[in-house]
Amino acid sequence: MPIVNMKDMLQHAYEHGYAVGAFDLVSLDFLQGILDAAERTRAPVILSLAESHFDAFDFALLMPAVEAAAMRTSVPVAIHLDHGASFETAVKAINLGCNGIMVDASDKPLQDNIAITRSLTEMAHGCGIPVEGELGYVPGVEGEDAERHPGEICYTTVEEAQSYVESTGVDFLAVSIGTVHGRMQGKPELDYLRLQQINEALDMPLVIHGGTGLSDEQFRQLIDNGVSKINYYTALSDAAAKQILHNAGTAPSSGYTGLAKGLRNAIGAETERCIRLWGGEGRADEVLARCRPWTSVEHLIIYNVEGLDTAGAKEMIAEGRRVLSAIPGVREVFTGEAMKEDDQYRYTWLVRFCHPAVIDSYREHPAHVAFADNHFRPVAGGRISIDYIEISN
Repeated sequence: MPIVNMKDMLQHAYEHGYAVGAFDLVSLDFLQGILDAAERTRAPVILSLAESHFDAFDFALLMPAVEAAAMRTSVPVAIHLDHGASFETAVKAINLGCNGIMVDASDKPLQDNIAITRSLTEMAHGCGIPVEGELGYVPGVEGEDAERHPGEICYTTVEEAQSYVESTGVDFLAVSIGTVHGRMQGKPELDYLRLQQINEALDMPLVIHGGTGLSDEQFRQLIDNGVSKINYYTALSDAAAKQILHNAGTAPSSGYTGLAKGLRNAIGAETERCIRLWGGEGRADEVLARCRPWTSVEHLIIYNVEGLDTAGAKEMIAEGRRVLSAIPGVREVFTGEAMKEDDQYRYTWLVRFCHPAVIDSYREHPAHVAFADNHFRPVAGGRISIDYIEISN
């Protein structure tokens, strides 16, 4: 089954009292291990890519593999940008195939957080994509991710949460109630009463960042109080590192493939443990029945050019390809020329949108309007334009 709408996925989890794991991946071993576990448990899963990990992989190179792997699974999958650092990163992530977005402004003053998140939400919703906001601050304490989240904890309050959600229009809210990024030190003390009050006030899927180190009972209480998405990475990283160290100890002269042996299984085992604990096991079919499939749209234009010579036409086309490919929700821009000179239409645009919602946001986007009005429409009077939606299996 292909990728599904993440808002539908998390709403199902919220209504049925379980949580979907959003497992951060940094390599193909992580990607395959996570999906192996989801297949074995017949569970929905979120493949999460954090900007804080972009130094470990090339985002643009890894995303096609993530998307291809997700589309060949038999369980519902969403692809999420985690802890994006900017509006530009969010647009890039959408155009590369993410269908869930988080840009983290939780370290900013409240009004700045609201303004940044509201702008992001307006853009992403124009692409049909749900947005996760974060209010309060979840610091790092120890471990691989800790240094990326410096500072002291700032707890989410009910009053600010209500104002934030109303002002930004986010679809999910990550809250700070005592967890930390990286590894826990000592026994974590979680503020369940605060979480309960936020859940009752918002009635929407809540998100926990910093799940590594929590006990089984703590996870159950989080889920009982509205947590429907749990971000998880450090324990997967630790499982992978432990496997590499084991391989190095048993076969110290091994090459790369020897040291990497069993990584996929080690990552998959920890992922499977979490899926079962968080209640996602066996939910795949009911989630598939509930979720809208993530379908793309092909925006086709065939046309002739008047008033430009061949060089001028190609210059106009190149400028359009540059401008249009940067618009949020545009996955690909193909420009073509007829192979036969006597064909009825000489040129074509084929613009692939990530979601039907982009039809309207693309049409109204200032960059598209400026290019169309100033460069394209004046010379392409005779044209045909049709939008085609993908036929799902």
